[in-house]
Amino acid sequence: MKPCDVLLLGPHPDDVELAAAGTILKLVAGGSRVSIVDATRGEQGSRGSPEERAQEAAAAAQRLGLLERHDLGLPDTAVVVDDRATAALVAVLRSARPRLLFAPWADDVHPDHVAVGQLAARAFFLAGLKQHAPDLGAPYRPALLIRYPGNKPLEPTFVVDIGAVLAQKAEVIRCYRSQLQPADKSHMVQGLDLLERAQVRDRFYGARVACAAAEPFWLDGPLPLRDLQPLMA
Repeated sequence: MKPCDVLLLGPHPDDVELAAAGTILKLVAGGSRVSIVDATRGEQGSRGSPEERAQEAAAAAQRLGLLERHDLGLPDTAVVVDDRATAALVAVLRSARPRLLFAPWADDVHPDHVAVGQLAARAFFLAGLKQHAPDLGAPYRPALLIRYPGNKPLEPTFVVDIGAVLAQKAEVIRCYRSQLQPADKSHMVQGLDLLERAQVRDRFYGARVACAAAEPFWLDGPLPLRDLQPLMA
């Protein structure tokens, strides 16, 4: 992969957009190089063929202004944290060399979200070890591993105000046409389609910090700040 500033890892196409499309839009507008890696193609989804979902993911990537989008080729609904999956992600991290790595929070009802969250932590650590798999590239570890929510809420370390790009985020999510407004919602954990779920969550976290909408993120440990100026913007 090409070097980037920010890399976001998703279990399936659309997971990253639901949680962080607004943040991505703001990063790209500010000049950051942003890429997405999907662990799977979402081929076991209740709606949409793998080919449809690939087209939808490409359309969303274009709207987001991504540098690149790839997938690890792991099996949907059967992701495991094994050496093969770890090597694939370590190779990505050493090639892309992002400053920030975003990955799903590993507490989730979907086993793929749990596994991909755990995989991110394992690869994040091993990618920085000089003696680990030198054939996968020079050692490199991102500065921060930041978590985003999936099907369960989290108490965030910080939230990003996305009020200015809320309409743009909705258009990104609408790229996933096969996943919107299903006639039967019985298989959905929250009983909401993609856009409904994202909007409800973003409004909730926005209300907590007195803005129209916000995306929540969690960091394991202190958030490093050089000074307090960012908190006074």
